[in-house]
Amino acid sequence: MRAVVQRVSKASVSVEDKVKGEIGPGLLLFLGISQDDTGDEIEWLAQKVASLRVFEDEDGKMNRSVMDIDGGVLVISQFTLYGHLKKGTRPSFNRAGPPEKAIPLYERFIGTLSAKLGKFVPSGEFGAMMVIDAVNHGPVTLIIDTTQKDF
Repeated sequence: MRAVVQRVSKASVSVEDKVKGEIGPGLLLFLGISQDDTGDEIEWLAQKVASLRVFEDEDGKMNRSVMDIDGGVLVISQFTLYGHLKKGTRPSFNRAGPPEKAIPLYERFIGTLSAKLGKFVPSGEFGAMMVIDAVNHGPVTLIIDTTQKDF
């Protein structure tokens, strides 16, 4: 699994002009699931996201997590995180997990993260054309890859 995490002041996702999910201060998380993912990665990734210390404390240092600030997390499925450009300029997405495998893992990740945060985690709609509005705060953007934990 691969995640791109952005610290935001607010974010929302809409499908067909209807808001599907929104948060105030917190994290916007784009989640890619590969064809090799098994679900064993979910617990580790959810804990990592919930514990990321990217919010400022009273001294202006990034020492607080989304849990510490009682922030939200908006999760968006993003198969293009597994796009690669080995040949030419048109990305290949053959490393991305097929929907029948990726959807259950995506939903399980959201449930696991929700349990860790102790609150509802809004999300986009898997496979839909989505419009994401976000106000980056910082900006702070991190990439987390469960196969390269030291990335």
